[in-house]
Amino acid sequence: MAEARSRVVSSFTIIKGSLIDETFAVFRDWDFSLSRLENLRRVREENSIGATSTHWARDVAKVLNRRFDPDGRDRLLVDLARANCDREIWKPLLLWHMTRDEFLLRDFLVNWLHPQFVKGAFRLRTEDVVPYLKLLGKNRGIEWSGTWTEATTNRVASALLRMATDFGLLTGVQHKEFAPYHLPEQSLLYLLHALTEVEPNARRIVDSEDWRMFLMDSSDVERELLRLHQFRKLHYEVAGSLAQLKLPRGSTAEYTRGLCS
Repeated sequence: MAEARSRVVSSFTIIKGSLIDETFAVFRDWDFSLSRLENLRRVREENSIGATSTHWARDVAKVLNRRFDPDGRDRLLVDLARANCDREIWKPLLLWHMTRDEFLLRDFLVNWLHPQFVKGAFRLRTEDVVPYLKLLGKNRGIEWSGTWTEATTNRVASALLRMATDFGLLTGVQHKEFAPYHLPEQSLLYLLHALTEVEPNARRIVDSEDWRMFLMDSSDVERELLRLHQFRKLHYEVAGSLAQLKLPRGSTAEYTRGLCS
């Protein structure tokens, strides 16, 4: 399901928002002896998220069903919530896992918000995002879910800025400004382990566009790696275009177990 939706632009999931607290609550009570649909049925029946209406509980369950694969790709994110991981460490990991399937959010962060950050944009408004969405609609290889009206486009643009605010990248209400964001060390190490499992080349990991979602470029990542190397939390050496990275754990799962303990 994740691969089938990896290039789908959907207004529904974006407009419903980041759902950080709701996702954490659902995953904290996740029962791996039950199927995904059975777990999400519990969300509606037991109202573990404190929803004020059955309609909202149903929508939350629908969004989580689309976004995540708790028994597969997103298992470690669920494990961390079940272990009551510090929310500030868990939040960036939620964003990263969410963008494995939430194409529009990922593309917005990587290809629109980060460039705005680099060029020093001061205030960001809904109307600033609309041209990006209209241009994206012309890209081949992207499946547009439904026909968007002007009102839908504006709602999605506003929701994207709001989601970036929820994850601490922006601040403000009507007019958004960039926040002084810093990716927590434990979150950084988790992401390094996860990226290493799909890309063993250290230089490509440093240059990965995934870091742009956290307002980081290659130099920021390298600076963090050198700092962690100095404190012997990992091993990182660089010589010109060559780089060598050795992480503290053998896998993301092993690192996650350490975070959970």
